[in-house]
Amino acid sequence: MEILSYAFMQKALIVSVLASIAAGTIGTLVNVNRMSSLAGSIAHASFGGLGLAYILGLNPLVGATIFAVLASLVIGAISGRSAMKTETAMAAVWATGMAVGLVLIKISGTYAADLMSWLFGSILAVNTNDIIYAVLLNLLVISVITILYKEFLAVAYDHRFAMLQGVPVGLVRTIFLVLTALTAVLLMRITGLIMVIAMLSIPPAIAEMFTTSLRKMMVLASILSAVFSVGGLFLAYALDLPPGSVVILLAAACYAAALLVERLRSHWV
Repeated sequence: MEILSYAFMQKALIVSVLASIAAGTIGTLVNVNRMSSLAGSIAHASFGGLGLAYILGLNPLVGATIFAVLASLVIGAISGRSAMKTETAMAAVWATGMAVGLVLIKISGTYAADLMSWLFGSILAVNTNDIIYAVLLNLLVISVITILYKEFLAVAYDHRFAMLQGVPVGLVRTIFLVLTALTAVLLMRITGLIMVIAMLSIPPAIAEMFTTSLRKMMVLASILSAVFSVGGLFLAYALDLPPGSVVILLAAACYAAALLVERLRSHWV
């Protein structure tokens, strides 16, 4: 129980659990829409926001959020309903955001000490602002999903039929992209920019193996994300290893085990 006596660890655990709710819910939508690379594209684009924040003296979280949301809107505007255009838009935004970030950081004249924490994660360095961000994000995600659940379900599985039924596909898709951007920024603080894709992909992928309901998938993915995050924190503390990396490795190990179970189950059924 020594781990719980440290204030920084208490904040890390709180943020981990809070982030898991948004990650599991939005990650499920990312998974069923088969857009796993979307999170990585937005996260890398938000790197430009970090550079802008360092130049203007802003909170990096603010800069990253602004660029992430703008990146999601750009992807939505370019891609439309074409899968090919979506891939092109994500690649372009990914590269442009990183390039802008590197240029702005160079212009600022200094490499901020916490820049590496955004790249590789620094959950032990989260503060009260990060907790507030996580709480507000969860309230937003839960509210939007509750109100637009049927629309998200329709667009995820058959957007053409949804259009015929009068569902505002463009609006629903834009909301999905913005929520993904906000969630990606939060996850950057925990596991780092490089590992955002894993946290938005692995828990929902495991959940999809054991349930066919979108709502149940969101709940199970959120629970799994919390287990991986909290479990990874304890393992990292015990083994004196980087928390973000341990969280991802734990999630990957569980994913491999789930694949094995699924294969054995399909073999014997």
